[in-house]
Amino acid sequence: MKKRLCLALLGGLVAGTQLTACVPLVAGAAVGGAALVASDRRTSGAYVDDQGIEVKLLSQLSSRYPAAHININSYNRAVLITGEVPDEASRSQVELTVRAIPNVRKVYNYTTLEPASPLSQRNNDTWITTKVRARLIDGKNIPSQTVKVVTERGVTYLLGLVTEAEGQAVVDIVRSTSGVQKVVPLFETLQSVPSAAS
Repeated sequence: MKKRLCLALLGGLVAGTQLTACVPLVAGAAVGGAALVASDRRTSGAYVDDQGIEVKLLSQLSSRYPAAHININSYNRAVLITGEVPDEASRSQVELTVRAIPNVRKVYNYTTLEPASPLSQRNNDTWITTKVRARLIDGKNIPSQTVKVVTERGVTYLLGLVTEAEGQAVVDIVRSTSGVQKVVPLFETLQSVPSAAS
């Protein structure tokens, strides 16, 4: 069990050094991406759309708001916006830009009005996310492959397709992870576990 936890942490750290804060880490990257896609509860179309949404928005928003720090994470075509923007007008415009992207069906705007977070804060957030993912992978009966974890200024956001019981189990684990100041579950609730994911 300790070996699995260490491997998961190491995989997350290695992936974290290779990616910017705007690109989501994939839980258990060391295990292999193909297995994660196969066990993901999203349709293949939603998975592809999520990747496209993130790429398009990161490109557009980084050029339009160079002084801001904006992260985009999409899961099942629901987009989470986090980070810092200089004013309310920018915050509204960022959300309008996200809503205008084809296939976006829901937007969660959690940007804050403050200066861009320092690199030390972003590194700490990456470390918190890595710890959360490792604990979810190590948890029993936790659908870790169906949960996207994003941490911003110590607040951990959770996206995914889970049953009510699974969602509560995930939240309980995340709440008890050191460094997490607050948990914001943004799950889509399933009535039952899809047979392919059982």
